[in-house]
Amino acid sequence: MKKILNKNLTLFYTSNFPKKLSYNSSKKHTVTIGIGGNIGNTKTIFDKLLLYLRNDTRFDLLITSPLLLNPPFGFLEQNHFLNGIIALKTNLAPNDFLKNMQRLEKRLGRKRSFQDAPRTLDIDIIFFDDKKINTQNLIIPHKDWANRESVIIPLKHL
Repeated sequence: MKKILNKNLTLFYTSNFPKKLSYNSSKKHTVTIGIGGNIGNTKTIFDKLLLYLRNDTRFDLLITSPLLLNPPFGFLEQNHFLNGIIALKTNLAPNDFLKNMQRLEKRLGRKRSFQDAPRTLDIDIIFFDDKKINTQNLIIPHKDWANRESVIIPLKHL
């Protein structure tokens, strides 16, 4: 099912997006990640990501948003992106969590060529509890998240 928001924005509803997952998690950190992609079958890649996360005992999935089809920003000469939000719990520290997400990106075909380049999967840490981190490798909350439709629209649907 899809819902057209305007000529540039469409929400998609699939079997995994949105989805409430029933975990009574005892893990200590609540993390909100943004996912995006515009190369290959993005919905299938997102489903594989969910499967990896579900099968990894370091993560308890809480909820997913619907998926938003939206235009690229930065580098504009590329396909529209499909974006979504996943909330989960973990005991990993922020930098360890980041390393794990980067491994999953790579496992699912991510190649880093230049900033805002087309990609199979991008995983951004939007929030990690209420932490504020600003290092060379990690900025939390994610830089400029509140001005990105690709984040705020799916986030509203959690």
